[in-house]
Amino acid sequence: MSVRIIVDSASDLTKERADALNLDYMPLKTIFGETEYLDGVTISHKEFYEKLIETDVLPKTSQISPYEFMEAYRQELDADASAGEGQMSDKQILVITLSSRLSGTYQSACIAAEEFEGQVYVVDSENVTVGQKCLVMRAVELVEADYGIDEIVGILEEEKKQIQLIALLDTLEYLKKGGRISAASAALGNALSIKPVVGVGAGEILVLGKAHGSKNGKNLLIQRTKQVGGIDFSRPFYLGYTGLSDKLICKYIEDSRMLWEKAHTKEELPIVSVGAAIGTHVGPGAIALAFFAPQ
Repeated sequence: MSVRIIVDSASDLTKERADALNLDYMPLKTIFGETEYLDGVTISHKEFYEKLIETDVLPKTSQISPYEFMEAYRQELDADASAGEGQMSDKQILVITLSSRLSGTYQSACIAAEEFEGQVYVVDSENVTVGQKCLVMRAVELVEADYGIDEIVGILEEEKKQIQLIALLDTLEYLKKGGRISAASAALGNALSIKPVVGVGAGEILVLGKAHGSKNGKNLLIQRTKQVGGIDFSRPFYLGYTGLSDKLICKYIEDSRMLWEKAHTKEELPIVSVGAAIGTHVGPGAIALAFFAPQ
């Protein structure tokens, strides 16, 4: 049986890259005022940050509905069945969503899957952005290695617990706009140049520390990486940034050269633009690192 992977746009896998990998790409929605955009389809990451910087009102993000998932499943399975002259499709679908603690998208995917028992499997990545992308690309490796769907799901469920997502935020302003912290706390934090270091644990955003200034913040990212045993370079890893420029993440790479000495790649390190799902809440100027910790 063949396995088809469906990913949502919160993974920050671009539609172009998803198409190249033969994955189905499903966009979340980003709403500025009265205008709704499809993340990565009708609005690029660059356009999103331009609008985010220009507007005083925080945009909203909207989950993918059960109906949209149902249509995607049906389209995949019907296309496969028609190719087999009306026989039942032998294709199986693997859906990898952003954390169920951060969005209802996982629940939507599960509701839609109820009509396709034995054909659609849904995995809650318990992560988002580059952390979710690590799991998606691990799934791609397993499919290409001809693992069966049950084996793939089992491996992903186990290995997702090993993913570390660590991020350094530039400002508290967007957390204030989103109601995550008080205006007074944001003002004090910005005045003291406090840079929050956050991560993901059990599918939720966690504050790992607070640094005074960017240099101390970068040091916390390095320390956290070492605390979990470093990076397993045999599996996918990514660096991410929010905003219009990758200057900050490139400087972080330069300042943490010792972390990348064992990277088994002759290519440049994989840098990803972080889109609306997280960018709405943290704003521009954040940097992130996601990887599998050694087993």
